[in-house]
Amino acid sequence: MPTKTSAKKMHPTKKTKRRGEPWVLLMLLVTVFQALSFAPVLLRAQTPEPGLLLALLCYPPAEWLFLVLLRAAARPRTLSPEILGLWLSGIGLCVCGSFSALFAWKQAAAIGGGMVVYAVVRWLIADTDRAVKVRPAVAAAAVGLLAVNLVLGVTINGQRNWMNLGGFSIQPSELVKIAFVFVGAATLERLQRTPSITRYLLFAMGCVGALFLMKDFGAALIFFATYLLICFLRSGDLRAIGLVSAGAGMCAALVLLFKSSVAARFRVYRHIWEHIHDTGYQQTRVLIYGASGGLFGLGMGNGRLRGVFAASTDLVFGVICEEFGLLLAFLIPLCFVALALYAFRQAQRASSSFYTIANIAAAGLLLIQTSLHIFGITDLLPLTGVTLPFVSRGGTSMLCAWGLLALTGAAAAQPRQAAKTTPKKAKATRGLPANSAAIPQ
Repeated sequence: MPTKTSAKKMHPTKKTKRRGEPWVLLMLLVTVFQALSFAPVLLRAQTPEPGLLLALLCYPPAEWLFLVLLRAAARPRTLSPEILGLWLSGIGLCVCGSFSALFAWKQAAAIGGGMVVYAVVRWLIADTDRAVKVRPAVAAAAVGLLAVNLVLGVTINGQRNWMNLGGFSIQPSELVKIAFVFVGAATLERLQRTPSITRYLLFAMGCVGALFLMKDFGAALIFFATYLLICFLRSGDLRAIGLVSAGAGMCAALVLLFKSSVAARFRVYRHIWEHIHDTGYQQTRVLIYGASGGLFGLGMGNGRLRGVFAASTDLVFGVICEEFGLLLAFLIPLCFVALALYAFRQAQRASSSFYTIANIAAAGLLLIQTSLHIFGITDLLPLTGVTLPFVSRGGTSMLCAWGLLALTGAAAAQPRQAAKTTPKKAKATRGLPANSAAIPQ
């Protein structure tokens, strides 16, 4: 007969089953860090501008309110991904505030918009039937947005990937990243059917082709890498993916042959010190000034890299190295690695392939973009000019990051009743749950 002790282990109480994470303690640490980071920015000016005060002082209460409402409405298993997103967004807000009050309140407004996008995406993916129904509309809207950008877009630095709307500049390709992952996850659960493969392939080719026409090759590379990841998650066919990659490599070779501006970036790759005053100017300054910050940085506003073009956007990781220090800068890529590991763990308990693909593809896209940003400005990869998610200045970039964060937690957002119906003894295949082939249609 089982003893009382063994019976308790076999039938744990509800209190033992649900051990909540110390999210309040984590957020207190984040708030203290933000107070120490924001204070020097506010104290640099004897009379801070109202926009700067509004942005920096209202952000901590806003993030607490966001988490409390999220916890009450969705009851997520963990709030760690959202806390990481808020921490990274706070670093970006601090950097923007150190540049100007205008940058600060625009970035704060973008973070608020990102929270709204997060809520909408999380609501949308909570019901797979709803997600499948709106998939064609989302795909059409994404392609239409890129087409409008091609016609009405503004060329900046040789790239036609911007649009001006009422005094604000938006980058449609950032918004399409959310649609790209969402449509892929909602389509490829039926990968065995040829029409589904063809439709998503045409959608992916249309997005990547439009980005090539805009000369936004960094975004095109991110989209293509994400497409390969999504296809591998559902099929696991390395040979087919290798053939697609080889074809893409041939297209890339043609681009390098006929596009002199792109070829120039590859010529300077690993030779930036020979072009320290021209094509290698930005990367050499990132390396010089970033290293001068040491472990703990020079303090916000005291760096020299902020005088280099695109310091708050394409080179923001270098600014963090110089002014926050290498110690904190090293934690930033670790955050994205942690998000990827979290997404993989959540995907293993997903009730359908929709949640599995959405989880890993969104986290993979964030990790790919982060790698291109950090390795590009440090000359470990060719410079592509992509932003650092959550941190770089930019409204549409922030909306995209929060939308992808919602997709990263797709499996955690699934209805709990659906999660309970998952067979307990299902075996995983190639990292995917065995029941991932079935999804409500």
